[in-house]
Amino acid sequence: MSKVSSREVLDYFSKSLVLDHYQEATEKVGLWSSEEIIFSKTFCDPTLKVLELGCGVGRISYGLWSLGYTELVATDFSKAMIKRAIRLNKIFQAGICFQVEDAKSLSFPASSYDGVIFGFNGLMQIPGRFNRKQVMKEAGRVLKKDGYFVFTTHDRMMKKWRKFWTMEKKRWRKGSQNPELLEFGDRYEDTEKGKHFIHVPEVSEVRSDLQEAGFIVERDILKSKISQESKLVNEYSDECRFWIARKK
Repeated sequence: MSKVSSREVLDYFSKSLVLDHYQEATEKVGLWSSEEIIFSKTFCDPTLKVLELGCGVGRISYGLWSLGYTELVATDFSKAMIKRAIRLNKIFQAGICFQVEDAKSLSFPASSYDGVIFGFNGLMQIPGRFNRKQVMKEAGRVLKKDGYFVFTTHDRMMKKWRKFWTMEKKRWRKGSQNPELLEFGDRYEDTEKGKHFIHVPEVSEVRSDLQEAGFIVERDILKSKISQESKLVNEYSDECRFWIARKK
């Protein structure tokens, strides 16, 4: 049995059911309250140049546009996602630049953005720790000095998941884990939309990778500690941890 790959992840994010889900979130959910608070405080000047990675159909970028941010570039490695985002761009009459990009190898010049965002746990949906660290390094490369990289992850040490990960660790020690997984912390499961991959890290893992990529962690905080979200947001997304990291 082969290991999960970026190709398989791309196939998942190009499925009609997944595209429909992301479009519905863009049209009906919009920015979470916690996202609006974090982004507004981190990128306090709406004229700052902000790059979004893994934008999907544009939920976050459209939310930022509605808040008055005008220098937005939103990217995704799924052509199907970008196609839908551009269609909505015309309907919303927004001035967002959408384009296909591989977050591991961005086409932008060094030091060209004031901020980089990778929302909705998208960074952790890239298989392989080496690849995720490469994305962090690319975010650092395109950021100006003291620019901010903001993203979210799940947290393996959350109380409700500890039992599962304790059992999973035992499976890895015995060599009886899902053979499709690359590393401890990976999950690759069948869902109604298809097979979905995500890596669930510990806080120490993310901190170590950010430091290696040239960032200083200024804050990490759970979504629930920032704001009480609406029922709609909580149905769309469970608990996650925000990371606010500054380029050295």
